[in-house]
Amino acid sequence: MTADHLSQDSVAVVTGGNRGIGLEVARQLADRGLDVVLGSRDLERGRRAAARLASLAGRVLPCQLDVADPASVAAAAGWISDALGRADILVNNAAIEYDTDQQAATADLGRVQQALQTNLLGAWQTTQALLPLLRQSPHPRIVNVSSEGGSISEMTGGTPAYSVSKAALNALTRLLAGELGSAGFLVNAVCPGWTDTDMGPGGRPVEQGAASVTWAALLPDDGPTGGFYRDGRSLPW
Repeated sequence: MTADHLSQDSVAVVTGGNRGIGLEVARQLADRGLDVVLGSRDLERGRRAAARLASLAGRVLPCQLDVADPASVAAAAGWISDALGRADILVNNAAIEYDTDQQAATADLGRVQQALQTNLLGAWQTTQALLPLLRQSPHPRIVNVSSEGGSISEMTGGTPAYSVSKAALNALTRLLAGELGSAGFLVNAVCPGWTDTDMGPGGRPVEQGAASVTWAALLPDDGPTGGFYRDGRSLPW
């Protein structure tokens, strides 16, 4: 996996970057020579996470970013513009509410609304806020970290808040890919698989799950767009 088309001052923004898949994606991208904005709802946790990547000091920059808070999103976009002057890759990773205790027929709709606020609308408003910078990039990429739980053709019940929010995120991926393709954007959804994180304990190594996301972030200009992938292979919608 290479990033030969990217310059050494290219910038990636990773939401929910202080732990799990987000932190590992930040590490993998920084290790390939990118500057990475590590977005974290709690800035101090973001700073501690960045400090864990000591070998990449200076490459990983913590930033307060709560994707469910429009003011926080706007402030983060302004900081990125002022401090770095560019954004080339956006990884919409922040997510909540893997509600294994719920069923659609009896779901707490307040929890569903919270999931949509972060998993769908958070990614949507973060994308909108960073679009002016992404449009200036010669190789703009947007990666929406989704889940096979959002595959409509595979749904049979359970985790309603999470599954519906990820299905909607997949739909947003298709819309953005269609609208931004003429501007050179590649926009894809990626399922990292069941990965050993707080949300998916006991899964495959986080390095492997994050690699799926990193693959989509570093696609060459002739790479796919508007797709749904895991490990570089298409998944059913």
